[in-house]
Amino acid sequence: MNITTPYLSIVVPVFNSGKNLAELVKRLHDTLKSKETFELILVDDGSSDDSWNTIVGLKLQYPETLKGIKLNRNYGQHNALICGFSSSIGSFIVTMDDDLQHPPEEILKLIAKQKETNADLVYGLPINRQQQAVKKAGSYFVRKSSKYFAENPNGEGSSYRMISKNTIDKIVQNHTTNFIFIDEVVHWYTAQIALVDVEHHGRKHGKTGYSIFKSIKLYLNIFVNYSANPLKIMIYGGFIFSLISFLFAIKVIFRKIYIGAPLGYTSIIVSVLFSASIIMLCLGVIGKYIFNLYNHQRNKPLYGIDKTI
Repeated sequence: MNITTPYLSIVVPVFNSGKNLAELVKRLHDTLKSKETFELILVDDGSSDDSWNTIVGLKLQYPETLKGIKLNRNYGQHNALICGFSSSIGSFIVTMDDDLQHPPEEILKLIAKQKETNADLVYGLPINRQQQAVKKAGSYFVRKSSKYFAENPNGEGSSYRMISKNTIDKIVQNHTTNFIFIDEVVHWYTAQIALVDVEHHGRKHGKTGYSIFKSIKLYLNIFVNYSANPLKIMIYGGFIFSLISFLFAIKVIFRKIYIGAPLGYTSIIVSVLFSASIIMLCLGVIGKYIFNLYNHQRNKPLYGIDKTI
């Protein structure tokens, strides 16, 4: 194989993980240097620590294999991945986290599984996630609910994955909106998916960039951007609440005619407030879709590059 066209491009989005990078890069080189040709792309996603300086130092140690990209602000993990994809030249792209929870040595399992199955996408599924209970529950909820809310038929996924260059090129060329979720989009282009169990280690340094608030925001963006389910909820919910309101109105009229019960202000106020809240909810959902269309029309970028090395 021509050395200028490596077998693997390893893309790692980096956020405040300067203390992890030296070990990550060394272990990747020790694992792959005698087995496969590869390039390593580290994308600094607006870190506030010394991550970029660490990447610059590592570039001096590994000038032939390492690329560094510094974004001009924090765009999020998946946008940083798209940036790395755009610079990759390998036949297959491996994505992994920057916190050493994905052991670099496990990359060999992804490679072996791809060669065995000839799949376009290989997920490395953690055997036992070493995460806080809240983070673990959130990850599980996003993975499983995506089976019903988006284009992920098996409900499985992991940020430790190996994807064919052909599939990556389609994603990069066709998706230019300012929000993207790789695990949903990739299923639009291939059904040749394989799964392999990998180890999952505890985070060595720092803390996760995904707070509870950011995790909720991510899920809501997935829910709205990659499915029509909010609109379906509006339709079915509107029908159900209309039916309930109709039955309630019949009850009130019946009581007025046959029992003589006075119509009270409470029931009227409750009905008005309930109806208004449903209307406001529906308008909010519609507004979110319109805002997404607006962002798409004004070509808001997925990322902006500050420096490359």
